Amino acid sequence: MKHATPRNFLDTSPEFSAYDKSKIVILPVPFDKTSIWLRGAEKGPKAIIEASRYLEDYDIETKSEIYRKGIFTDKPVKAATSEEMIKKTYERLSALLSDGKFVVTLGGEHSVSIPSIRAHAEKFKSMSVLHLDAHSDRRDFYGDGRESIYSHACIIARAKESVKNVVSVGVRSMDSSELASAMKDKIFYAHEIRGAKESQWINKVVNALSDNVYVTIDLDVFEVGLMPSTGMPEPGGLGWYEVLRLLRAVAKNKNIVGFDVMELCPSPSNRAPDALAAKLVQVLLSYKFFAGKYAKRKT
Repeated sequence: MKHATPRNFLDTSPEFSAYDKSKIVILPVPFDKTSIWLRGAEKGPKAIIEASRYLEDYDIETKSEIYRKGIFTDKPVKAATSEEMIKKTYERLSALLSDGKFVVTLGGEHSVSIPSIRAHAEKFKSMSVLHLDAHSDRRDFYGDGRESIYSHACIIARAKESVKNVVSVGVRSMDSSELASAMKDKIFYAHEIRGAKESQWINKVVNALSDNVYVTIDLDVFEVGLMPSTGMPEPGGLGWYEVLRLLRAVAKNKNIVGFDVMELCPSPSNRAPDALAAKLVQVLLSYKFFAGKYAKRKT
């Protein structure tokens, strides 16, 4: 029986949601301080967890039930400033990774990815980042004051302080100041993807990544009709199955060490985007953990 109020991801029983029995941890970080247009991303983690409770447990594509791996939903990381959020999230993640957990971080604005990428990069050597986003996010700073370097528009600049290799997919908005750091073979623009054979562009993305991969997903990578509930919606995004086929290929050929889902600004009048975000988490976990023709490694 599914419950009406959010308790844990996928509404799993204590048998499959206790910390010591769980391989997977869902870490909510309800933080939204640097968004520049639509606010509300701090409500995203709760909305994703709530929507997940109404998903069917069985994944048709992988013929699996991911909850059987054990999924613990951690208490939210709460912070008043960007620096506090980064410190607290980094410390929580470092402890979870030390315990051997596979962590899914739920934001929150995209700056929440900064400490998650940093913590994973320290544990997994030669890690690369797969960045799915409508925006390049390569500014070194955005706005005024100390927190400007931690803006949601700067997360790839900050990620490059922890990793050497970042591959961006779905980008269709950027500032001219970001061009210098946008390496041609490391950024896949949405309009170029639409004009290319799917097998070709996906293979190029996979080949550009190192063996260990962290995936950061800004939900505005999707077409705005599918995902209107974001802080900076952009037309011309990717479709559901385009994104899934890319993630499936990465899971098959690389070792996904962790991932995050960011920038859901839930709308009371349209819950479909909440369900999309929850389903995305469930499917990517299924790709990661279950053997067969999709997962490269059993874990």
